[in-house]
Amino acid sequence: MASLTPAPTSSYRGRLAPSPTGYLHVGHARTFFAAWQRSRNAGGTLVLRMEDLDPDRSLAEYAEAALEDLRWLGIRWHEGPDKGGPFAPYAQSRRHAVYLAEWRRLLAGGFIYPCRCSRKDLAAALSAPHESAHGKLEPLDDEPIYPGTCRPKAGESPAPSHSAAIDLENPGTSNWRFRVVDGEVIEFDDLNLGPQRFQAGVDFGDFVVWRRDGVPSYQLACVADDAAMGITEVVRGADLLKSTARQILLNRALGFANPSWFHCSLVVDHNGRRLAKRHDALSLRALRQRGLTPMNILSAELPVEK
Repeated sequence: MASLTPAPTSSYRGRLAPSPTGYLHVGHARTFFAAWQRSRNAGGTLVLRMEDLDPDRSLAEYAEAALEDLRWLGIRWHEGPDKGGPFAPYAQSRRHAVYLAEWRRLLAGGFIYPCRCSRKDLAAALSAPHESAHGKLEPLDDEPIYPGTCRPKAGESPAPSHSAAIDLENPGTSNWRFRVVDGEVIEFDDLNLGPQRFQAGVDFGDFVVWRRDGVPSYQLACVADDAAMGITEVVRGADLLKSTARQILLNRALGFANPSWFHCSLVVDHNGRRLAKRHDALSLRALRQRGLTPMNILSAELPVEK
């Protein structure tokens, strides 16, 4: 397995985006390896961005482990928190100003509105798929359709009438939601899974772009960073297909070009369940300790969880 990082020869820019909320598992390995292969085959640049927005669950030890595990797999990148690059910093926890600037633009354009509803499960809008307090895996795309309690009435601007008094340096104690057009159909061609179609108001509703605790959502941070870093193709898991529809709407509102999309099929355990970071026996750390090689982990047959 190659370990060198050849100089880019094309304008292709892909990315790896691990979330340091646990150890990487087999599913991550295969998706990140696919991203590396596609970038390498295109003669492009590969960016590693640490998606450590979650202040409660992101740990430095997981971030370091992710870098080490990716290197062990033979994956190499051109830009990242360990290498630097023209679009540094490459950790989302250090890019607050970037996200705040895009929040301001959404507010000025009338695309978002404040929501004071109490939501116990707002973590679904914060990061990539995660495990709930009840032990049930809750992917980001399962964010409930918002019932519209705080949604502006028909004919009203999505931005509040007192928006001039809003502190543009601090979105305040409200959650901010992107208002979708009910019934609008969002379609895109996935380079791996083919044509995709989602309907606003049916498959997803007004979604959170900024949390009341001052943290941007996964959707906004992802769009802002992919645009700022010039990403031309996004390779990630199929559990984020619905997020792509939301991000297409954000790209349109912010005037960003859409990247190409390549969603990898999900890896499941021997019970048919999608892997989560709670599957410690299938973490790359555990599999390495059992003596497995990168070739074993990237093969079609998934090791049996014990």
